[in-house]
Amino acid sequence: MAVAPKRIVLKFGTGILTQPEANTLDHGQIQRLSGEVSAAVRSGVECIVVSSGAVGAGLMTLGLHERPRDLAGIQACAAVGQSKLMHLYEEAFASHGFHVAQLLLTYGDLDSRTSYANAGNTLSRLLSERTVVPIVNENDSVAVEELRFGDNDRLSAEVAILAHADLLILLTSADGLMNGGELIDEVRDIDAVTDCVLPTKGKLSVGGMASKLQAVKAAVDAGIPTVIASGRNPGAIEAILAGRRMGTRFIPA
Repeated sequence: MAVAPKRIVLKFGTGILTQPEANTLDHGQIQRLSGEVSAAVRSGVECIVVSSGAVGAGLMTLGLHERPRDLAGIQACAAVGQSKLMHLYEEAFASHGFHVAQLLLTYGDLDSRTSYANAGNTLSRLLSERTVVPIVNENDSVAVEELRFGDNDRLSAEVAILAHADLLILLTSADGLMNGGELIDEVRDIDAVTDCVLPTKGKLSVGGMASKLQAVKAAVDAGIPTVIASGRNPGAIEAILAGRRMGTRFIPA
């Protein structure tokens, strides 16, 4: 990357925030990712986190073994789990000397000119504080878009555009976009790699690589470079910010 990014959006998927074989949040992962974001902020990078995981946290609290299939059940899990998720983030970032701010958005907010402007102004004000990390999630307890658009993938792209970010990082359980078992390092034409997408996703996730590529396309069409990489690899955020090869990098035309 020729110019180091000054403002980035990081999307944390459900697959990297929950324990792979259990319906519970992975506290160690949240602590580690919060530490890596904190290190980026201390280095001068403004960071906005778009976090999934509220439904997964609600499953644990309600004692459910799988994601509900009905909308009311999903929204009930989100309503219970959102406070649990934010409490973990609050504790994790506090251990690194930072505060968190929660922003719950719906696509109706992003479609409204007034709400869109207000959300952008709020993010800018929070970032100016330098000790606050905004954490954005879809307002799953009242919205239904996640069921159609994936595990906050599209929302992360919309937030990157709203915030005039220099870089969008989608951290997932995959190493990046694969082609026959080989990692694709760089993509300049998304349409040329759509055949590489496999219809797979995690047990608690609702996105998958297809929804990630849709988000990538929205971001790169707005001129925002995007990286899909594994959130299970320690140091991934630092490596991406340093321009080292990590995951799949998508370059705007």
